[in-house]
Amino acid sequence: MRWAKQTSTPVGLVGHVTKDGEIAGPRLLEHIVDVVLYLEGDRFSSYRLLRGVKNRFGSVDEVGVFEMNGDGLRGVESPSEAFIAERAEGATGSAIVPTLEGSRPMLVEVQALTNPTVTPAPRRTANGLDLNRLLIVSAVVSRRLGLPLGGQDIITSVVGGLKISEPAMDLGLALAIVSSHRDRQIPGDLVVVGEVGLSGELRSVSHLERRLLEAERMGFKRCVLPEATLQRQRPKTGVELLPAAGLREAVKLSLD
Repeated sequence: MRWAKQTSTPVGLVGHVTKDGEIAGPRLLEHIVDVVLYLEGDRFSSYRLLRGVKNRFGSVDEVGVFEMNGDGLRGVESPSEAFIAERAEGATGSAIVPTLEGSRPMLVEVQALTNPTVTPAPRRTANGLDLNRLLIVSAVVSRRLGLPLGGQDIITSVVGGLKISEPAMDLGLALAIVSSHRDRQIPGDLVVVGEVGLSGELRSVSHLERRLLEAERMGFKRCVLPEATLQRQRPKTGVELLPAAGLREAVKLSLD
């Protein structure tokens, strides 16, 4: 550190992380450096996210998306297009959600599959999602919509190997589960976004206009979103807004 500051030379230190995703050993290494970057990605996916978790000289709200090719990592100019390019036409259990990674809006596909269980305890599997969020959302769907999910395995995934943790993914996850259980397709020109409360209400999300502009750029025409969000902000976008106060209303707008 002293040599780097005295000679004005950038120095990169490569360290390993624990299973929890934290820098291993004492936190001294993380304290003395100016910038900490995490390169994340699923081992079976070609996409990698470069995420800043510390920056003394700027914001950590930016995320870089890269693809691993034969000649190394290459920047992905349009992550949204890459992540939803292979979405199957007419598939059930699939919802497109405009999410934020840092300050960068991206469209991601969340998939769900419900199937009658063959074990005494139904399985809940979350790939790229927080398992606790899946448990909460599936319980709300079962209780507030009356879906008999107690005898169903629920398997969910975010396509592309991404890991999404923001609550704005809740509505997309809930609708994907309902779509799979009812075997009804969510329209291909529709995106959904919103946090789902325990009473089945939809709670507002931040940076709505940024999300909708990305959806509009990718050719989507409509968006189901929390009614409360429009009371706080009126986004300037060409996407048709379909506000819903609760989960039951969102299901009617998306699937009925």
